[in-house]
Amino acid sequence: MNSPHVPAPLPLEPPPLARQLSSAGLIPFVLGALLIWLVWPDVQPHVTLALSAYAATVIAFLGGTHWGIAMRADAAGPRAFGWAVVPPLVASVAVIMPAYAGLVVHGVMLLVCYGQDRKLYAAHGYGHWLTLRFRLTAVAAMSCFLGAAGT
Repeated sequence: MNSPHVPAPLPLEPPPLARQLSSAGLIPFVLGALLIWLVWPDVQPHVTLALSAYAATVIAFLGGTHWGIAMRADAAGPRAFGWAVVPPLVASVAVIMPAYAGLVVHGVMLLVCYGQDRKLYAAHGYGHWLTLRFRLTAVAAMSCFLGAAGT
């Protein structure tokens, strides 16, 4: 006899490994922002580029999560896929901007991505990720803003 598939209850928070890896992912943001203020002026462009490139990578990843969720959704529609390509496009432009402006764009984009995630995650049953996402976004965005201020 086939029994109907009963979905497992949704967890109350992300798994410990996801929380640990996410937190570790903040190290390049915080270290990059700190180093911008501490290194010699001739080294600073390299540090700002490293921070900007890392921020762009994370922002592209955030867009990719929307693509992945849209692929699993029953009726995703073109809007979900459309948004998924916006973060990497904006981030790629920000990388080639002067650091004082590009890092601000990254910081703003991280905040915008969080706003989009609040809608998407809640609509698809991933609301338990939002507290972690908020904390990660706050530290990452602040790191970009502080890095921009140090250039």
